[in-house]
Amino acid sequence: MDLKIQLALFASHFYFSVSFPIQVRVKQKSHSQICFLYVIFISLLDGWDTFPTLYPFNMLGNNKTRLYEGDITPKRHRNAIVCPFNWCFWPKSSNGLVIIPYLISSSYTREEKALIVGAIQEYETLTCIHFVDRTTETDYIYISPKDGCWSYFGKVGGSQVVSVHKGGCMRKGIIQHELNHALGMLHEQNRNDRDKYVVIAWQYISPGDFYHFKPTRANNLGLKYDYSSVMHYHRFAFSNTSGKATITPFPDSTVPIGQRVGLSNLDVAKINKLYECEIHSTLLSNLTGSFSSTIYRSSYPKNTNSVWLIRIPANKIFLQFNSLYIQSSSDCASNHILVYDGGSRRDTVFLNKLCRPKQLPAVVSSGNMMLVELVSDGTTLPKFKASYNSGKSPVSPNKI
Repeated sequence: MDLKIQLALFASHFYFSVSFPIQVRVKQKSHSQICFLYVIFISLLDGWDTFPTLYPFNMLGNNKTRLYEGDITPKRHRNAIVCPFNWCFWPKSSNGLVIIPYLISSSYTREEKALIVGAIQEYETLTCIHFVDRTTETDYIYISPKDGCWSYFGKVGGSQVVSVHKGGCMRKGIIQHELNHALGMLHEQNRNDRDKYVVIAWQYISPGDFYHFKPTRANNLGLKYDYSSVMHYHRFAFSNTSGKATITPFPDSTVPIGQRVGLSNLDVAKINKLYECEIHSTLLSNLTGSFSSTIYRSSYPKNTNSVWLIRIPANKIFLQFNSLYIQSSSDCASNHILVYDGGSRRDTVFLNKLCRPKQLPAVVSSGNMMLVELVSDGTTLPKFKASYNSGKSPVSPNKI
């Protein structure tokens, strides 16, 4: 019998034996042993052959790493969303947070480290994923300038490398793309329903690269297809003919794909659903827009904060509160609004504990991000409406 068939049969029997064990006390297989056999099973079904690169700079140096879908190292390749043991996910703490220790290589400059930290902090703002500085933890993410932009898939244990090369990977969206793989996220255009949303031009893809475009068996978590996902390939990915697209959105071929500015709203929603995060967060990325507290009216639990992150490509942000009704309390302690000059709670607070209706300030950010946080004890539903735009404001900034 062919060796691959034998291995597949053995791995499948083992898979079902550990999924539905008989009721006897036996010595449990180690995490790494089970993962190894599951890797064999999945990789034989998927048909691993060779692993070309997604980004041209993944060929820099002497990169001999075989990469699945261009930037996922196959050492522990699994489909995290259907992982039968949940070992593909990082564990959740009793406080509802997913704590992931991380370490940044000392090879990066101060500016490069700041960019990486900024990309990481966006998870803390919008999801229950919290990256914390590693101390003595055994399992952690190690961000290092290896030979390209790539990541392991899901949690693999030990010092888990996320490669962010200095030559072409130093963009927030690329960093978050690779971190998403480490969280257990796949590429958007490999969804099992992708043929309803994009057209793959196989004639412009070399046969050796076909498997990069093979749909996966992953659960889409009930979320719609996201052209704006940071996990989506650009339209010329793996093209063997200059100027010829391999991926075209359908039915509107003009829809942009392949952005690397940062996480999209649906990227955030997918992470929060995958890790069952109890968090209310909204990402606002249009140059102008409005938002209000009423979007959480039906699901606002006690002692739960809501955040709105305004992140535009460039320029400053002008924010104006149009209406405000918040239950009055001593020193605005129970219910109030905070506005941060940046995308993180660690940034400067330039509106602190706004709660009284007569206070309707206009504020202007110093950069291209602003964070609005609504704090409530849940006894009453705070109400507000706000609008924002990009560029200079017609009023004096940051004065109440």
